[in-house]
Amino acid sequence: MPLDFKRSEPLTMGVELELMVLDTRAWDLTRGAPDLLRQLERRTPPPGEVKPEITESMIEVNSTVHTRFPALAGELAATRDAIVASADRLNLAVAGGGTHPFHRWTDRRIYPTERFLRVSALYGYLAKQFTVFGQHVHIGVADGDEALRLTHGLARYIPHFIALAASSPFSQGEDTAFESARLHAVSAFPLAGHAPPVLAWADFNRYFDAMAGYGIVSGMKDFYWDIRPKPEYGTVEVRITDTPLTVLEAARIAAYIQALAARILSDPVPPSPERDYLVYGYNRFQACRFGFEAQLADAAAGGHMRLRDDVLRTIDALAPHGDALGSSAALQALALRAGGGATDAGWLRERLAESGSLADVVRLQAAPWKEVPAGGAKGA
Repeated sequence: MPLDFKRSEPLTMGVELELMVLDTRAWDLTRGAPDLLRQLERRTPPPGEVKPEITESMIEVNSTVHTRFPALAGELAATRDAIVASADRLNLAVAGGGTHPFHRWTDRRIYPTERFLRVSALYGYLAKQFTVFGQHVHIGVADGDEALRLTHGLARYIPHFIALAASSPFSQGEDTAFESARLHAVSAFPLAGHAPPVLAWADFNRYFDAMAGYGIVSGMKDFYWDIRPKPEYGTVEVRITDTPLTVLEAARIAAYIQALAARILSDPVPPSPERDYLVYGYNRFQACRFGFEAQLADAAAGGHMRLRDDVLRTIDALAPHGDALGSSAALQALALRAGGGATDAGWLRERLAESGSLADVVRLQAAPWKEVPAGGAKGA
């Protein structure tokens, strides 16, 4: 059955953020999401939506649709403030970051919605191990052909998104030596990876019908691709990044993806997915492991290039789009981050070196969500 693609206003953007729900004594994850969501329902609703995620130690924030970075950043901050106020009443905390540093997946409980229980029944222990925290960015497109053009065009930049948001150096009480360890949990799912290299929505529909005919999928949610079209929303969804430690950084990354989308969709030369996907897995690993110091395989020119240099060249090339979209300041802030090689993962490692305690690391990474400058915590 063909998937109808709903038209959206091109280059609009929306953000989803998966957040940790924390016990403020031991700073472990806790089954506080149901109570926190009920507490939020008793208050004036935040501008976005706050809802359950797959385990009871997670919540998800969904923004409304925006065209400009300042409005998105302001809304995310207001939603953050509402969550923090409700969490305080319950002696809970919330935090960004891609993984909790020391929680044990065996302690997690599936949030009892029909979909999450179905995912748990299908994927077994992988569902609980999916207690990792990511940012998803939706970009509006006019039609399905444009969605596929953007899906494949953005794929070349996934190392940028990984490095800019990398905030998961720890897992199960250990330093993983990765900047982003979160993506290993995503890669375990059989329908992870990238979309098929087709450029016409009619061809994609034939692919989808074949997968549905095999009984493998029933909808787009069954694909755990890093970037996927979302025909029911009229968007392309970028799912590759860790949740940053602040809402401001999350909004900046969304603005970067929006500016890239403007450039890709205005380029008369279509993307080359067959070529770009040859190096996709290698470059993805490099960014997860080494962050801005990754050495990327350059599918277009041959040879290798340092990720930091590629990010800086790209942001410089995006200047006209940043000016038109009102996000020049956000792009320049990301350029400063890339130029200095600073990542949230590195900041978290510094906190561990100072305190010697992963519980203290979690306490400090929760501080930016309350705008509390504790122990060098990053500003909101």
